[in-house]
Amino acid sequence: MCGIVGYIGTQTATEILLSGLEKLEYRGYDSAGLATVLDNKIHALRAKGKLYNLRNKLANTEMLANIGIGHTRWATHGKPEERNAHPHLSPDGKVAVVQNGIIENYRELREELKSKGYEFKSDTDTEVIPHLIAEYLSQLSAENAVCSPSTFVEAVRQTVNRLTGAFAIAVICADFPNELIVARQQAPLSIGLGQGEFFCASDTPALVPYTQTVLSLENGELARLTYLGVEVYSFAGERLNKMPRILDVSPTLVEKHSFKHFMLKEIHEQPGVVRDCLQAYINSNWDLEFEAKTTDELHPATVDINQSPIELGLPDELLENLEQVQIIACGTSWHASLVGKYLLEQLADLPTTVEYASEARYAPSPLRPHTLIIGVTQSGETADTLAALSMEKQRRLNAPTQFKPRLLGITNRTESSLGQLVPHLINTRAGIEIGVAATKTFTAQVIAFYLLAIDLAWRRQTLSQSRVQELVKGLRKLPSQIELILNTQEAKIEDFSHQFSDTKDFIFLGRGINFPIALEGALKLKEISYIHAEGYPAGEMKHGPIALLDKDVPVVAIAMPGSVYEKVISNAQEAKARDAHLIGVTAKETLEESDVFNNILPVPLVDELLSPILAVIPLQLLAYYIAARRGLDVDQPRNLAKSVTVE
Repeated sequence: MCGIVGYIGTQTATEILLSGLEKLEYRGYDSAGLATVLDNKIHALRAKGKLYNLRNKLANTEMLANIGIGHTRWATHGKPEERNAHPHLSPDGKVAVVQNGIIENYRELREELKSKGYEFKSDTDTEVIPHLIAEYLSQLSAENAVCSPSTFVEAVRQTVNRLTGAFAIAVICADFPNELIVARQQAPLSIGLGQGEFFCASDTPALVPYTQTVLSLENGELARLTYLGVEVYSFAGERLNKMPRILDVSPTLVEKHSFKHFMLKEIHEQPGVVRDCLQAYINSNWDLEFEAKTTDELHPATVDINQSPIELGLPDELLENLEQVQIIACGTSWHASLVGKYLLEQLADLPTTVEYASEARYAPSPLRPHTLIIGVTQSGETADTLAALSMEKQRRLNAPTQFKPRLLGITNRTESSLGQLVPHLINTRAGIEIGVAATKTFTAQVIAFYLLAIDLAWRRQTLSQSRVQELVKGLRKLPSQIELILNTQEAKIEDFSHQFSDTKDFIFLGRGINFPIALEGALKLKEISYIHAEGYPAGEMKHGPIALLDKDVPVVAIAMPGSVYEKVISNAQEAKARDAHLIGVTAKETLEESDVFNNILPVPLVDELLSPILAVIPLQLLAYYIAARRGLDVDQPRNLAKSVTVE
């Protein structure tokens, strides 16, 4: 949500800024702009809409500076118009600022500045920042006959201490043409260290093409970037010593390669993601060793089968004596968490709640003893999830021992704000996901819940060893089964999707562990195709939603063999009796049900508990190809952002 880039070095800044903004397009935006410093003047350019509009403007403008800042804006305060686009300038045109996040006290600051004669040209909260910096620069200049190199840093420092809310900013000033100042408070910002050049960005994909050495700012920190190096300070003005880290990301991971869209590429990356996650966390050969031991086969012992087959690296004190699990998430992560709830309750016998983070913040559930609190966010920066976790942490800190916080995060970005907030993480190892509609990160989160549930079931002895072995063996087969779906069904789904180009409504049905997959299938379709879609428990259709059905409303029923299979088939027949076009996601081995469904999206036969991982793949492909057929921007759907860093 919004993107910041900055550069200072020996190269022309504009192309680096634009290239960085292109790498951040996936975050969602509706306007863009950049500003540079040359000959002690700020040169700024802004445009509504996509980056190509900004590029077209730049084609007629010569901007040869070696220092600058850029921004893609997702509108919060003020409509997506050019006057509200970033950068925003001070009235004298000497200070330019780009900002992510929300300044909660901007109204009070705006009125204060207006009383001093400052005028505002936008409807944004951001514009108070360059005005405040200009005000403090004026005061510091009046106090000192000569402005020192620290004057600019001090003006920004005093400004950020006046701001309330979550924000990240980058600032340049015409009077300090060799300095770029950045600051972070509850919104991500990283600094890239190059050879004689330095970068900043709100997410690492913008840095990857130029450097693998990154310094991440923490909350309450600001930095001064010059041609000579980087200085980091606290908001209190204390000089800090920080160590950079090396990114384990290849530049090729943020390229589409031969795929038309990032989303399609990421759907195809799922077998590798699942395989990597399983290899990282399942004890090598545990299931093979168990099978050899239980069949009295001679086998050199390499694994202790008396130990859990899962190695998540979590301490015993986090997981022992648990009485309840509380999961906090948003969007697709919430759907993954619903699958997690089913697994934790059915495998580990642990009562589990799943809460929308945005609701949990304002209506927290009663404190329960010995509760594991799990925050799930693919980016690790979801504002509502972080705030809800912070609230839970704070209200438990001074509680009796049995209520003390046990915090765990499930994320794809271990270096994120979530990693700073909670002491323990499960890294889903999905790699950078560019498409706004989550695919591989959803699958990876669900795999993380399988691993956690099996580990807890082992610790709590709620499953037999033979059942654990069945699940571990089944998990190992999933990557090849996903590949089989992609290899045999993608072309058919692409062809099949054409008949839904003009469809207005879709309904998705599922029961048990696959009800969350119905919700996820509906979300994927509405996110990228803009078709109204809803997911329901199949048994609830007759309690109201069945009134929506007619020949123009396709119904997708997830009917995987298992405990609720016959029930789903019965519910599907109820829909077919109302003339609905009925689509079944079911196992190839049950194709005798073809007389029930108008169309079948077959998947391999698998243990019912493992079926969500396979059932979601054809739904992802169906959503993708319907949206692509409609000629829509699949990777950057309207009004959406990849990393939702505002409330």
